[in-house]
Amino acid sequence: MWQALGVSPLEAVVVVASALGIAVVLLLLLRLLGQRSVARMSTFDVAILLVLGSAGGRVITGYTPTLAAGVIALLALVMLRWFTDKLARTWIGALLVRDRPILLVAGERILTGNLKRARVSEEELWETLRGGGVRNLSEVAVVVLEGTGSVSIIKRGAPLDPRLLHGIQGADQHGNAI
Repeated sequence: MWQALGVSPLEAVVVVASALGIAVVLLLLLRLLGQRSVARMSTFDVAILLVLGSAGGRVITGYTPTLAAGVIALLALVMLRWFTDKLARTWIGALLVRDRPILLVAGERILTGNLKRARVSEEELWETLRGGGVRNLSEVAVVVLEGTGSVSIIKRGAPLDPRLLHGIQGADQHGNAI
């Protein structure tokens, strides 16, 4: 029966192991590139991602991909996604799976050390501020690179609820700037 599906039980195990291995390696590579690299992809980044996906898919399904190998690979990846979602809900899992947000600007102070840590250039920061409708840095309370790679701009005005800064790397650097 397995041969009729195009995959033996041993090959099915290899497909699952390959899917998990490629997913873990890709996650590690994306961690090295930084969270901003995924949220803000250039045309070149999209091309590279497509090539990575193609190469990864070939590794996962084997030299002669079959429908059964493809279905098994998809199921393994969906199960991995489900598992990491459950894992991320624990405090230790969140450290492993999720990127922590990082404070980039506190008031009128650009936190250059945090920009470097987040792999965000000052030019990208200015572009993001312009896109957020900021006309002058004095309008800004905080700018945060979120764990998703998006950037949040909170403008000055009402006092900032400290809970908004909970869990943000560098939040202690905001001082009285906001």
